[in-house]
Amino acid sequence: MTQPEHFIEGEIADYRYDESGILYAYSKSIKRTVSNISSNISLVKKITADKKVPLLIYLCNSPVPDKETRKFSTEQLPNVYTAMAMVAKPGLSQLIMSILFKFQKPPIPMKSFTNDVKAKDWLLQFTTT
Repeated sequence: MTQPEHFIEGEIADYRYDESGILYAYSKSIKRTVSNISSNISLVKKITADKKVPLLIYLCNSPVPDKETRKFSTEQLPNVYTAMAMVAKPGLSQLIMSILFKFQKPPIPMKSFTNDVKAKDWLLQFTTT
């Protein structure tokens, strides 16, 4: 997976916001913490002009965050995203979903894909542009 020419670099992911209204995230293999997720949320809000948007994230293997970070991340999702499509090798996104949402359902619509075209098609229903 290679990033496009015009993308915004972040600590935990790099981003591209396109004319369809979908935010693309290229995940990095860094341990998530409350601090770097907070900084990332600020970056995302800057990119989207504080508008909630659908997210298409290309997942990669990264360390499992601690319980506090998982809780914080889950609480923040509906503040920045309308839906999330995760693109990864088979099994990876299901593993992340089971870690993050073991005891509760996701706070926004979420779906796993191995194909980014199908992920984008699914996300288009959540755009407001």
